[in-house]
Amino acid sequence: MTTQALPYIILLGFMYGSTLIASRFSVGQFEPLTYIGLRVTLAAIAHLVIYYFSRNKQWPTDKWLWIHALILGVFGTALPMSGMVLSLTHLSSGVASILITTGPAVTVLFAHFMLDDERLTWRTMIGIGLALAGAILLALRGETGLADGSGSLMGYVLVLGAMLMGSASTIYARKYMKTYDSYDVASIRMFAAALMMIPLSLLFVGFDLSAVTNIGYGALIYASIMGTFGGMMLAFYNIKHFGATASSMVAYVVPIVANIGGILILDEVFTRGMLFGAALIVIGIYIINRKSVEPSKAIPPVQMPAGKAGD
Repeated sequence: MTTQALPYIILLGFMYGSTLIASRFSVGQFEPLTYIGLRVTLAAIAHLVIYYFSRNKQWPTDKWLWIHALILGVFGTALPMSGMVLSLTHLSSGVASILITTGPAVTVLFAHFMLDDERLTWRTMIGIGLALAGAILLALRGETGLADGSGSLMGYVLVLGAMLMGSASTIYARKYMKTYDSYDVASIRMFAAALMMIPLSLLFVGFDLSAVTNIGYGALIYASIMGTFGGMMLAFYNIKHFGATASSMVAYVVPIVANIGGILILDEVFTRGMLFGAALIVIGIYIINRKSVEPSKAIPPVQMPAGKAGD
């Protein structure tokens, strides 16, 4: 990673971390499903604006691109985002950000079983073990990061579900969508998420915005434009110009921003147990992100029964 990448990594980490803070604030004013629906809809509109004014981008028409991207929109965007936002009704933005950091460990584990070119090594196994141990420690201690003690371990279940779907979607995209334009994929995903979440909000919780203040609307717009849309654009830029390793470093910045911001803005707390759990997770992710050892030391994949390998 070059030093030129550092400002972009910090900026993206700030955007993601501050979006968690904005979302934590917003669930106190919006119904979570309504908030998610509005957030992805605003992000989808931003995508449309880019298509409209850009000379280099045309509206995608490939049938299989739409099929795969619609699947990702539901299982890789709408449902994981719902899990993450709902978890913020049980956890602080700081604890949620720490748990999210384990996402790469889950993805690496999934990739070992689902992709032929992604194999675990003993080093990555140790990294995964440390990262998951940190998350388990937080859960066993009942850490919620909320000063009033109103949180619950249901937040951990929701974050876990969101990460599992997000990791599975990453593998799905890697397997079926490597040849498609990343912006086209992200745009259709966002449209699919909006088409799913707005009807769900209307069906289950209605569309009552009477409790939302001007600050609440500001938080919604910030999360939509800066986190959901702008964060995605900057993430694409970082990967293109600095590589995947530099992009993965954002995971170390997000918990710092979310925890400091949560303490200063939302009166959240940070305990020694959270510090120790976060340290285990960060060390584990660092080990995973290090250069892989030679293929001869890779752990062989589990052999699937006949007829199941291609499922």
